[in-house]
Amino acid sequence: MSLTFDDGTFIRAQMQTPLPPPRRNVGVIGWVRQNLFSSISNGVLTILGILLVAWILPPLLRFLLIDAVWTGDNREACLGAQVGACWPFIKAKFAQLIYGFYPSGERWRVDLVFFLGVALLVPLLVLSWPHKRLNSFLFFVAYPILAFILLTGGNIGASNFLLGHFGLMQMVAGDASVAGLRLGFWLDFLITTALCVAVAYLIGRLATGSGRGAATMTAYVFAGLGAITLLWDVDFGLERVETRQWGGLLVTLVIAVTGIVASMPLGIALALGRRSKMPIVRLLSVIFIEFWRGVPLITVLFFATYMLPLFLPVGVNPDGLLRALVGVALFTAAYIAEVVRGGLQAIPKGQYEGAMAMGLTWSQMMRLIILPQALTLVIPGIVNSFISLFKDTTLVLIVSIFDFLGQLRAAFTDPNWATPVTLYTGFAFAGIVYFIFCFGMSRYSLFVERRLNTSHRH
Repeated sequence: MSLTFDDGTFIRAQMQTPLPPPRRNVGVIGWVRQNLFSSISNGVLTILGILLVAWILPPLLRFLLIDAVWTGDNREACLGAQVGACWPFIKAKFAQLIYGFYPSGERWRVDLVFFLGVALLVPLLVLSWPHKRLNSFLFFVAYPILAFILLTGGNIGASNFLLGHFGLMQMVAGDASVAGLRLGFWLDFLITTALCVAVAYLIGRLATGSGRGAATMTAYVFAGLGAITLLWDVDFGLERVETRQWGGLLVTLVIAVTGIVASMPLGIALALGRRSKMPIVRLLSVIFIEFWRGVPLITVLFFATYMLPLFLPVGVNPDGLLRALVGVALFTAAYIAEVVRGGLQAIPKGQYEGAMAMGLTWSQMMRLIILPQALTLVIPGIVNSFISLFKDTTLVLIVSIFDFLGQLRAAFTDPNWATPVTLYTGFAFAGIVYFIFCFGMSRYSLFVERRLNTSHRH
């Protein structure tokens, strides 16, 4: 409907119904034009990519699925001219790849650790899940203790062990009874706690003007260590399983998860220390970071396994897996520290000034204002370090710790499954497992980045 004037002009009284967009700009065709053939160079790359997939994918699918052998009891089932992947080999060695040499009658403990880990991790990863503080406490504090007790069996006499090797009171304990040794250990522990709390208070007082927060945190840490030591002395009736019997995916996940959980707070502390105004703290942080970044991880593992006992007192020989865990955590923390430092440097100076203008202390400013923004900015770098750590766990095979890949290589030596395709099948399966874990971490990091990085979207 319109109004027409004498001179031939008119004014439309209603909006005209818009025409639909061209078919070639919407739907699947529009997506293909915009993303795959938006320019000549983009189209050429798309065609090359399609040709590359067509060259690689069909033979891969033929080996893994079409020509693969799915049933069999020994190598005879996987012999032949056109035989693909030998999946019966993976089925026969599956338990070894997951548990290593863990006693078969006690593997329910490993399954329970896996189940509890997933049950606590999933609510922690869902950003909208309630009770995050309780969930974090259960996953980062209670779960490691419970997992350690389940996997080792507990009842390791921690106080006696620590006193026998490291306790200062051993010099005056002599040949005292077990009760006397434990009393000496706990007295030594309390003295050490008091000294560390006092030092933390003084450092915090010099750095921020108030050392109460640092002293409280130190007290909490030592209280947690004391509780863990008490639990180690409790007999839960579980069979003792040495760490040298662990292996397979169990060891891979233990090293990766421990390295990730331990390196993150240590890396943040090192990043803050490197930006500290206190020369001693800054110098020590720089020395730590540059030393660990300048040494290959394989060298760290060799030193921790074979050379570290030479520098310790006679009779002191910490567990081999524990030494590897500490080395991996310290090595990764140095890289996390530099990633976090990049995020701290990206925060505008106005954020610091605004926080100080509000009367926030240094710890409150970092905890509530600066670190949340800095960590959000460096999510890709942090997750990249975690993925690299997960794949670097394969290096522990060099120091005779049989992780997932180490157990797979050990399985190749079984003559009952010696075929031309066994090697390719095993490494294909290992590649799939590592890809699932690494790709999962990558996709989750993208999800978190999209949810938290709202202020930086274009």
